Amino acid sequence: MKLLLKQKIWSWFDSFDIWDENGEVLYRVKGHMSWGHAFRVYDKNDNEVAEIKQRIWTWTYKFDIIQNGIETGMVHKQFTWLKPKFDINFNNKNYDVIGNWVGWDYSLSSGGKVVATIHKEIWNWADTYSINVDKSDELTAVILVVAIDAIKCCEAAARS
Repeated sequence: MKLLLKQKIWSWFDSFDIWDENGEVLYRVKGHMSWGHAFRVYDKNDNEVAEIKQRIWTWTYKFDIIQNGIETGMVHKQFTWLKPKFDINFNNKNYDVIGNWVGWDYSLSSGGKVVATIHKEIWNWADTYSINVDKSDELTAVILVVAIDAIKCCEAAARS
């Protein structure tokens, strides 16, 4: 299945809508006020399914994933000179990010199985990603792509 994740341009905090290939909104991601970046992920019925929250006071960027008040995962950007490297654990599974050096096109894999393939569409006003994923892994892919994008935004802000 193909998903399209598109950032909203006119919002106070980073927000995204995630559509399926039929144009139906499956998830909404809304940024909210917090120390550091923080997002809540809602399903199409406006039920909160996850929160992605930046850990502050860390040497590198780390985002915790919280579901139903319980920490279920973490995305951590390791310090590297050239190629981005992430430590990702979500729902007791480790994930690898495999892709190009700028991180616009990459795959998420776990246990040697590709879970999702992500492509950033660069000719758009806002961050837009197409995600190819099995239906059973769609929420996992959405959460991890939003966390990785937030890390890239943090890095860009730190450079400017």
